[in-house]
Amino acid sequence: LYDFGYKFNIRRELLKRGCNVTVVPSTTTAEEIAAMKPDGIMLSNGPGDPTENVEVIETLKKLIPYQIPTFGICLGHQLIALACGAKTFKLKFGHRGGNHPVLDLAKNKVAITSQNHGYAVDQESLKNTDLEETHIALNDRTNEGLRHKIHPCFSVQYHPEASPGPEDANYLFDEFIELMEEFKK
Repeated sequence: LYDFGYKFNIRRELLKRGCNVTVVPSTTTAEEIAAMKPDGIMLSNGPGDPTENVEVIETLKKLIPYQIPTFGICLGHQLIALACGAKTFKLKFGHRGGNHPVLDLAKNKVAITSQNHGYAVDQESLKNTDLEETHIALNDRTNEGLRHKIHPCFSVQYHPEASPGPEDANYLFDEFIELMEEFKK
């Protein structure tokens, strides 16, 4: 679990599913992570402008091709996008609160989500990347989720670990566990 300011409930959700969780600082290099031989990498939430995390973005550019299953939440989502060549922008009004409808495009299912961010991934900038949009905000149609087309890497802008808050998106932790189990085989 890369710590960019993680919420303890991210760790709790992983522990609840039988994971052994090692929390590492944001300064941990791709080579250090690879040497740990993790089954998966969780990129946490955190504050601020994602573009200011230059070192982390460079680390993710090296780390994603290692093919280690990776799941990014909130800031982690934005950092994956930036590492893969997409752009982010500051929202005029951030998404705050626990009642935001988000559409999962693959499942055609709406989840009520908890959100707390002031930046979003620029959907237009996804066109020249290996990322595909997986979720959109129904209030303003902004990007809420991505999946890498080649590497086992996905992310969401909202907080599936929200506590207290809606639990509609907890299934994403189960999908991450499945991705790690496939990786181990």
